[in-house]
Amino acid sequence: MAVQPWFEDAKLGIFVHWGIYAVDGVQESWSFYDDIVPHDRYMSQLDRFTAARYDPRDWARLFARAGARYAVLTSRHHDGVALWDTAYGDLNVGRDLIAGYAEALREQGLKVGLYYSHSDWNHPDYASTRKPGRPPELEDNRYSEVAAEFEDLAAWERFLAYRDGQIRELTRRYRPDLMWFDGEWDRSEEQWRIPELAALIRSEVPDVVFNARMLSEGDYATPEQGAPVIPPEGPWELCLTINDSWGHQHHDHHHKSVDQLIRYFTETIGGGGNLLLSVGPREDGTITDEQARRLEGLGDWIARHAEAVYGTVRGLPPGHHYGPSTLSKDRRTLYLTLFDAPRAEINVRGLLNKVRRVSVLGSGTERPHQITGGLHETPGILWIAPPPAADLDPHATVLAVELEGELELYRGGGRF
Repeated sequence: MAVQPWFEDAKLGIFVHWGIYAVDGVQESWSFYDDIVPHDRYMSQLDRFTAARYDPRDWARLFARAGARYAVLTSRHHDGVALWDTAYGDLNVGRDLIAGYAEALREQGLKVGLYYSHSDWNHPDYASTRKPGRPPELEDNRYSEVAAEFEDLAAWERFLAYRDGQIRELTRRYRPDLMWFDGEWDRSEEQWRIPELAALIRSEVPDVVFNARMLSEGDYATPEQGAPVIPPEGPWELCLTINDSWGHQHHDHHHKSVDQLIRYFTETIGGGGNLLLSVGPREDGTITDEQARRLEGLGDWIARHAEAVYGTVRGLPPGHHYGPSTLSKDRRTLYLTLFDAPRAEINVRGLLNKVRRVSVLGSGTERPHQITGGLHETPGILWIAPPPAADLDPHATVLAVELEGELELYRGGGRF
């Protein structure tokens, strides 16, 4: 997968799930699809969605303080409700809520991402076909499919024309740097006409980045909520909620702590990925203090350790250091993250390089180090004296290990 260089350098993005579902605080789209909320009740939120206090510049300033380099806004979820005044389809919020968002992000130097669902469970022509090979014994959902004998391919063509019309509006008006697709599971790549859709978007925005839910045209992998134990090869992004919900749900106060978010973040970038952290604004457009404080806490830590974040690549494979790490792009400095106050020396295994210097990032305090053991091609273990208490970060401390030459690692099993 080839991807624009800015994407892998970004490290942190903000995922904004905002739509009519914030009015009653119900799950976005799925709540009516799964018959948890009656469809008419769900759709009644459209008349009560005000965006009365929406200030995209406030959002952009907050995202920049968090250390993010891009954001992704749900321009249209599976419920089909567009956040701009689209000329295609009957469902939109009656005004353009995307233009100000895009302008405000660019004022802060952030890249502009737009989420768009392939699926539209409210469009009259959407439930006109079904995914090829779908087992007939599986129950149909009336919002997304029909039985094979009732398929209407002309209706499906009308749906694709509607989809393409909206995509042209988004690309021509807002020139997104990233298009984040979803809902791909409902149909096959051939049914979605993914290559044609990608060509349409690139004709307007040639350097656009696609997530993997553009199937064969995707630029990077998109694990969701579950942090990968073995990071994907190539570029990737973990999309994660701050609490347990993507959009705003009034009852959900189960927020991850700043410590937990820093761990997610450092483990993700240490594995070569970006963290796309979701916030759910209220229906009036404001972001809760609980979520804002966590974004700012993460941003404060990133600002203190920016050298170990931006301009780095994935760090040591598991087993070399007990914690995440990153590596400078010139491959001459390792950054080791320590989550807990060390009670003993910190060790790195399998390092073939000589070490020039070890210091605490931020204070610059140099730490003594030594190597013990080693035989023939198997290197000894690097031992680093723990930082003094005054140099420990309250969330996570980072050591900079300056190497002689570019990083070389021993990955063998030793002498038998």
